[in-house]
Order: sequence, then structure tokens, then C-alpha cells
Amino acid sequence: MSAELTALMRHHTWDLVPPPLHCNPVGCKWVFRVKRKSDGSIDRFKARLVAKGFHQRPGLDCKKTFSLVVKPATIRTVLIIYVMQGWSLRQLDVNNAFLRGKLHEIVYMIQPPGFKYLSYPNYVCRLQKTIYGLKQAPREWYSALKKKIMALGFTNSKADNFLFIYKTAFVLCFLLVYVYDLVITGNDNTFVSSIVAQFGVAFSLKDMGPLHFFLGMEVIPTTYDLFLSQHKYIHDILCKTNMLGAKEVSTPLSTTTALQLIDGTSSVDST
Repeated sequence: MSAELTALMRHHTWDLVPPPLHCNPVGCKWVFRVKRKSDGSIDRFKARLVAKGFHQRPGLDCKKTFSLVVKPATIRTVLIIYVMQGWSLRQLDVNNAFLRGKLHEIVYMIQPPGFKYLSYPNYVCRLQKTIYGLKQAPREWYSALKKKIMALGFTNSKADNFLFIYKTAFVLCFLLVYVYDLVITGNDNTFVSSIVAQFGVAFSLKDMGPLHFFLGMEVIPTTYDLFLSQHKYIHDILCKTNMLGAKEVSTPLSTTTALQLIDGTSSVDST
């Protein structure tokens, strides 16, 4: 929690001000999450301060919203090209991504629970940057990210807003965006490394190395292809439904029960 709050202060996310007249501040809360690796082991513990966006009033302290979700078909297409061409595939994670967006509306928020200023307990936070939970946060983050990507020479795909393409006579590179997870691949490893380095200068970036776990899928490269597995996702569902000890069957339905029509009569003679 202290590390998260330090990051918020470093980015000058808000100013502490006296509550103005007719002020309706947005609430906030701490959200805790255990980040796990593809094998289920604990990667790290994470705390995040999240604004209660459902307190926002459309047209007053929020206007336009946006969802940063790349299409599954786009992901599959890029992975197919990566496998066929034998390129490298790298995953990047942007730290405190939503804090990169600039807030254009006037939004007030209560002080973070457990971290109120003792000298000014009744003051409120006037947000200067977007914060997780605000309805306009994804849109503002995408605007800042897109501006940087386009400045590096990429063009935006007309088929998917979250696919960016860099193409010259000798270099071809694809960049996928899913909120704050970035996946990049190309035919020139030196160029890809330079793009990653330039992103690191502009944003607080964590280079995850080769893609191994993305959107709940375990990505396992083999000699000739790429194996996608949802082992952890299936394991979590079985644990949640208390079916981890269930026996495996090829057909999850009785093969001896005679099926009947809805009115109770026997089914049509298949012959």
C-alpha cells in the first residue's frame, strides 16, 4: 500500500484542497490481489487504490469512456504470423499505466483509507491524473499510449484499434495492446529491442521477456509451433466448484440413457 501511494505521489496524481461548495467527492478503496505465475505459484502481492467510478455522474465529472480490449482474432492472427516466420515474441507490462492519462474534467475524491492527512482530515483530493476505477481512465491512458506509439513510426490498424504496425522495406513489427499489457513481435530483434528501450524511457515499464502467460493463457513454444493452454484457468474452476477430484471421462454424459423428446415420446429412428 505504501509503494502504491508513493507512486501516486510521484506522479502528482492529486492536490489536497478544501472541499468546495456542493462538492460530491468520488469514493475510493484499496483492492488487494495475489498475482500468480502460469504454474499457480505466487509471483507477488499487489495493492491498488481504486476510485469508485459508480459515484461519477455522466456529463458532469465524466463524459466519454473506452475499453482497451484487443480482439481475440487479432491475437490469433499475430501469433500465427509469429510462428510461421519464426520471430521472437516479447511481453511488456506498464506500471501504473492509468496514471499516465491526463484528466480533463474536474473530479474530487476522498482521501485514501488509512492514509488521511492528520492536519487536514476534511480535505479532499482534486485529481490531476486519471486513476484506476474512473470511467474515463482507460480512454485517457489509450490516448497517451497511442500518441507515443504513433511518434515511433507505427500506424494504427483499421481492423483493430489495438493493433499497431510498423512497416518499412526491411522491418515489419506488430504491437498488441490489452489495457496495460503489450505484446510485440517483428522480423528484426534489434529494432524490437530499441522500441522496448524507448517505451522504457517514456513509461515505467516491466519487460516480462518472452511471452509465456497472457490473458489467462499459458503460451508454450515448441520446436515447430506454439501451444496455448488454459491449465491454470481450468484448475481454478475445478477448485471453485469442488470438482478437483472428479474422474476424467471422454464423454461427460451417460451413454446408456435413452433420450426422449420433450413430450415424452421416443426420438426419431436415426436409421
